[in-house]
Amino acid sequence: MRKEGKAVNENKEIRDILREILKWIKFEGMQKVKQVLENTLDTDTKKLVYELSDGISSPKIAKIAGVDPATVRDYWKDWDVLGIVEIHSDYKKRYRRIFSLKEVGIEVPEAKENAETKEEAVEGEESE
Repeated sequence: MRKEGKAVNENKEIRDILREILKWIKFEGMQKVKQVLENTLDTDTKKLVYELSDGISSPKIAKIAGVDPATVRDYWKDWDVLGIVEIHSDYKKRYRRIFSLKEVGIEVPEAKENAETKEEAVEGEESE
């Protein structure tokens, strides 16, 4: 019985140490993520395209951000190499961001669109 109690205490201590290590790794990792995002997303347009990349089609993102759909796809390819986007599980030709800009403390710029354009984009997503 004593051996079991000792093993339980050791396991708890190991778990506590691992939690502490994980906390610091996450902190350090988020600092690096923020730095990569800030260096890569060096314009408001790139920030907006990145933040909108969550299953929305490239033409819809392009319309909202005021760029060509090919530009959105080019950004996605570049960002995929950096590991800051991934192929969306539901839409194989679309990418989604891995990190929210807000969660790492980067301000998301306002879209250059009107309310009607935004509404069209949302309605289009519902029909797909």
